[in-house]
Amino acid sequence: MTTIKLFDLTGNVAIITGGNGGIGRSIAIGLAKAGASVAIFARNIEKNKKILSELEELGISAMVLNVDVTDRSALEPAIKKVEQELGPVSILVNNAGIKSISGGIINETEENWNRVIDTQLNAVFLLSKLVAKSMVENKRGKIINIGSMYSFFGSGRIPSYSAAKGAVIQLTKSMAIELAPHNIQVNAIVPGWIETDMTASIKTLPINDEIILRTPAGRWGQPDEIIGTAIYLASKASDFVTGETIRVDGGYAIR
Repeated sequence: MTTIKLFDLTGNVAIITGGNGGIGRSIAIGLAKAGASVAIFARNIEKNKKILSELEELGISAMVLNVDVTDRSALEPAIKKVEQELGPVSILVNNAGIKSISGGIINETEENWNRVIDTQLNAVFLLSKLVAKSMVENKRGKIINIGSMYSFFGSGRIPSYSAAKGAVIQLTKSMAIELAPHNIQVNAIVPGWIETDMTASIKTLPINDEIILRTPAGRWGQPDEIIGTAIYLASKASDFVTGETIRVDGGYAIR
């Protein structure tokens, strides 16, 4: 098999949650350019229209569903719609996330905690569970979870986010063990500090100087710099790679 063929995603159907902006959008475009049919689950209607237009311009089969991943009753019908229109799902990218700076557990409300955990963790579990059923039947699949630097580092300002992202890494490992006998690989990508709408406000704070100083690359990353890792983990090139966490952080975690 040639190197190009190893990374060819033709014939695959991918679901990307939160795929209408930031890292999710870049991954969606990247998988589409590699040949995959793409379905986006996201809430913002205007951004959904824009990403659908971008995907269709690439000449691949695509659909965008207005789905809130915390709405448990909406998940299975949405997956069934994708499979009816595009075919069996062979790639799932659990990317959807929200920003929540509570200031710490003393200020964290129960409502906010539940909202973050539902979005960042419970949705990963539920979508993976639903998609894995058909992957097991088809004896192949790739599940890619998006972690965070806070999967490893604690944060006194965003405890709910840190707790969820830490748990995602452990869930990735557990699913990898369970699903490996069915030729399903489960891995995680941990982005460093990436320039997105969600992180824009951080660049105005004093912590921005600390981020640049700590990152050996000396800069923030761009969403498109996640694409290569996503294609690798979604392709045949990673068929013997599972339970791994790949950092794309410009060296931030080294120090």
